[in-house]
Amino acid sequence: MKNSKTANRHNLPLERDAFGRLYLASEGAARRALTPVRSFPISAPGEGIALVDAEGAEQAWIESLDDLPDDVRSMLQEELASREFMPRIQRIRHVSSFATPSTWQVDTDRGDTTLLLKAEEDIRRLSATALLISDGHGIQFLIGNVSELDKGSRRLLDHFL
Repeated sequence: MKNSKTANRHNLPLERDAFGRLYLASEGAARRALTPVRSFPISAPGEGIALVDAEGAEQAWIESLDDLPDDVRSMLQEELASREFMPRIQRIRHVSSFATPSTWQVDTDRGDTTLLLKAEEDIRRLSATALLISDGHGIQFLIGNVSELDKGSRRLLDHFL
């Protein structure tokens, strides 16, 4: 966007208010709470971060988190982690049926859980090896690399692909 600022190592005066909201600390400007949003949350999570206000208008653009000072990078990573929830499936233990809707019991990086696959279209291929699965409750689960799943998990997954 032409009104947004590109942030680099020297010009991102980011701070938190007493309520923990992020702001750009600029003199004379109206302070707007900002939310960091990843452009490519799966394929390039550390690149292309937009800082948007409550109306969704981009206020600043960050090419790469690696270009930021440690304190600012840490603040943004904490904020992103607090609003993103995408468990990674590590193992598929059981599926109730090979037809949809189907209930899956899975192990994730956040613990064991059950997800509801309403339709086969809820499994999206992100790349040759990565899948995104949307469950019936709106939670998105990631399989970063299908080939890293155990043989039993791959066999169960193949019924839906």
